[in-house]
Amino acid sequence: MFMSILDTSIVNVAIPTLQNEFGVTTDDVQWVITAYTLMLGVVVPASAWLGDRLGLNRLYNMALIGFAAGSALCGLAWDLNSLVVFRILQAIPGGILPVVSLPMVYRIVPREKIGAAMGLYGLGIVVAPAIGPTLGGYLVEYVDWRLIFYINVPVGIIGAVAAALVLPKFPGVPGRRFDVLGFVTIGSGLFALLLALSEGESWGWTSYRIMGLFTVSVLLLALFVVIELEVSDPLLNVRVFRYWPFTNSLLLISVLMVGLFGVLFYVPLFLQEVQGLGALDAGLTLLPQALVMAVLMPFAGRLYDRIGPRWPATIGVTIVAIATYLMHNLTIDTSREQLIWWLMLRAVGLGIGMMPIMTGGLSAVPPTEVNAASAFNNVAQRTASALGVAVLTAIFTTQSADQLAGRAALLPANTATPPLGPNVPNWLSIYATYHQTQLLVFAGALDDLLLIAAGLSAVGVLGALLLRSGPAPAVSTGAASPPPAPASAAPADGGSGRDGSDSGELVRSGTAPERGALDLPANGPHAPR
Repeated sequence: MFMSILDTSIVNVAIPTLQNEFGVTTDDVQWVITAYTLMLGVVVPASAWLGDRLGLNRLYNMALIGFAAGSALCGLAWDLNSLVVFRILQAIPGGILPVVSLPMVYRIVPREKIGAAMGLYGLGIVVAPAIGPTLGGYLVEYVDWRLIFYINVPVGIIGAVAAALVLPKFPGVPGRRFDVLGFVTIGSGLFALLLALSEGESWGWTSYRIMGLFTVSVLLLALFVVIELEVSDPLLNVRVFRYWPFTNSLLLISVLMVGLFGVLFYVPLFLQEVQGLGALDAGLTLLPQALVMAVLMPFAGRLYDRIGPRWPATIGVTIVAIATYLMHNLTIDTSREQLIWWLMLRAVGLGIGMMPIMTGGLSAVPPTEVNAASAFNNVAQRTASALGVAVLTAIFTTQSADQLAGRAALLPANTATPPLGPNVPNWLSIYATYHQTQLLVFAGALDDLLLIAAGLSAVGVLGALLLRSGPAPAVSTGAASPPPAPASAAPADGGSGRDGSDSGELVRSGTAPERGALDLPANGPHAPR
């Protein structure tokens, strides 16, 4: 999980270097990121079915090795086209890893420790985007940009070997049919949506291409829901949205991801463009917040086990809203130390609130539907992060244009035209004023953007108050659950201990559970007490 998300953020730092290396335009080099994002949108929905078909542990190992191989190919790229193709190949296992890792956590970890385990799992979601700029900045500035890809190779190989030795076996279901229509509709719908969000700024948000992509995405995703409700073996069981705690948690996570990735995208730009820091120094400014989250998230998980998700989530989201509001006072003279303190305060809120929200939602879903819930959770995170960057970029651009227009009257009409002769010193002075004006406009637009992000977080507080209070109740596999879903929603790796045996003991002893004998450990998060 950490490796997959780290790769998404670490590449952002290398974009200017890649542009110079391959001699391409900014729009062209952005496809290194866009192609990866689009492929994730296609792969993630199919990952749950692949986990059912092949077995979670087998697919996990295959994805680790595939991600390492794709990363090695990216490091060997000889031009932009080859790098984009290799990034697409890398995104296939990169989209699978987060989807299959979450159900394995729920199948292996005892119920009373699931919060702490999810706290550790969540480190990849919020810490990786903060560490990425630091690590990427160092490698790009002092070593070689190819190492941002090569670094994944040994990590993937070691992870695959460790997983093969440690993880229990979760047999697949070879006979499960693939929902072709469902895959085509959701894959195409997400592709169109993510493409529109990625290229809206370049193509124009009101252009025919962008409006057409949005229209197609809405129609295809609506058709996907209709298909999944009708077919006997759906790709993803959309009935998981009947569980309000899960739906609410998904909405909350989406709100937090919009603010998280939007701020993480623009704060490094502020540090580099306005305050003149290098890529490494900008990354080091973001590093303390990652350390804060690394310390707090396991603690928040244990807190969830004791008191449930409502109060950790409410307190955490409130802190995020307050910290983001404080950050909207950024100016070109704001010290790095002050910004670090604001980011660390914001990290306290994310560290406390993020994983209790996610864990509380997944705990409300019956064991037989955890795979589908995990896939939807990842789709929401990927889409929300892309939406956050796209929407906040549109707002930033609009605010920048408005503020620059308001200050333009203060500058001479011929500021952009350098004169000849004795007037050169005077023009240089005017140009310095123009440059300072641009910096002020950037900081002012960023302040407006942060104020909007703070408002989104404040809205999230209301949703956090609707979460469950108290430890998770025992979930029976019987009458307590809503009517059973179609056959496709059957557990990926078996039943739910219907014979009354301690199937959790089989997992902890490393014995491979038989089909029909195990869905979750008897002491797992949904086991009867």
